[in-house]
Amino acid sequence: MAAVCQVTGAVPGFGHNVSHSHRRTKRRFDPERAEEDLLRPSLGRNIKLNVSRRASRSSTLAVSKPSSVTCRRRA
Repeated sequence: MAAVCQVTGAVPGFGHNVSHSHRRTKRRFDPERAEEDLLRPSLGRNIKLNVSRRASRSSTLAVSKPSSVTCRRRA
């Protein structure tokens, strides 16, 4: 499964683990994501999306404040 958020488009970042002796080894910073069921009234059913935690929190805010969140359009 790809480590990409389907709502915001968050992708993994890359960097280094740095040991006490300052040796550097490559590592990958994956976005924290989870599979969520989102209700789509237009479809009349739930759909499953892999979303980052930031997008998950934003979607709960979007329910309470409809104009507060803008999401990236998927190409």
